[in-house]
Amino acid sequence: MTRRIQVAVLGAGSWGTTVASLSAAHVPTLLWARRPETAEQINRDHENRDYLAGLPLHPDLRVTSDLAEAVQSADALVVGVPSHSFRETVKLAAPHLRPWVPVVSLAKGLEQKTHRRMTEIIDEELPGHPAGVLAGPNIAREVLMGFAAASVIAMRDESIASSLQPIFSSRNFRIYTNTDVIGCELGGPLKNVIAIAAGMAEGLGVGANTRALVIARGLAEIMRMGVAMGGQTATFAGLTGLGDLIATCSSPLSRNRQVGEQFAKGKTTAEIVASMNMVAEGIKTSAVVMELAARYELDLPIAREVDAVVRGEHDASQAYRGLRRIAPTSESGLA
Repeated sequence: MTRRIQVAVLGAGSWGTTVASLSAAHVPTLLWARRPETAEQINRDHENRDYLAGLPLHPDLRVTSDLAEAVQSADALVVGVPSHSFRETVKLAAPHLRPWVPVVSLAKGLEQKTHRRMTEIIDEELPGHPAGVLAGPNIAREVLMGFAAASVIAMRDESIASSLQPIFSSRNFRIYTNTDVIGCELGGPLKNVIAIAAGMAEGLGVGANTRALVIARGLAEIMRMGVAMGGQTATFAGLTGLGDLIATCSSPLSRNRQVGEQFAKGKTTAEIVASMNMVAEGIKTSAVVMELAARYELDLPIAREVDAVVRGEHDASQAYRGLRRIAPTSESGLA
């Protein structure tokens, strides 16, 4: 008789907690919370009151604040911390992780300075471990409430992705597989920047036509950069591209859209960050996207205006006036 697979999830934010709860329905799952009081509270109440108040978690989910305890027995490691602490976390996990254990990222960001994707960080810090990403149009609270949703698990080795697929699935949460790790991983960080623009549109009350324009031309910018960096065009029309973009731009629960709405009210980046208890990845990612745009010689007008607002050079109204001055070209291809 072989023992059941065990999963460790690092990061007790809203999405990490949700994925851990989904996993606990199928296999023994241990969630790592950085703060001992968070671990104690979730174990006691079976609810994450900091991020998912009022929503019960799977009763078999266990939580620890001991990183070594979480990692050492894992047959699959899921890393759900924000991009700015991703490298530090996997470095701390490395001494406790058994060989060849697959590592799946939940983060939708790019590392500042290095511009690395999270799976590239896994390759650097955990060599020999298959690296992948779980991503899609997933508002954590809605998934935990049981609303129908879907996601993609992308690994270079499709057999590994297929073996992990049922662990995170549920009756209402479908998991698809993909081998285009680059494309699936880039959709998330890039759409976060576009979602800030969509939030500014919402806050300014510019109308449905303008919001549709932002989403459609935002997708063109995502595809332009994603393909330049090695992603496959078709991937960006799927769940991790268009699907995630629509969800994040349209949902009032989206953190990045909320950031844009706050910019429309005249708030500064510092004021917005100070008011949030969760990370909105698009704030940090906007600068990285513009640095990558310069490297690949890409014109990304929506991302450029968002970055200017984040840095305090423009306000939301000025950003939209700037977009109106851009002369339209052909819509064919990735133009």
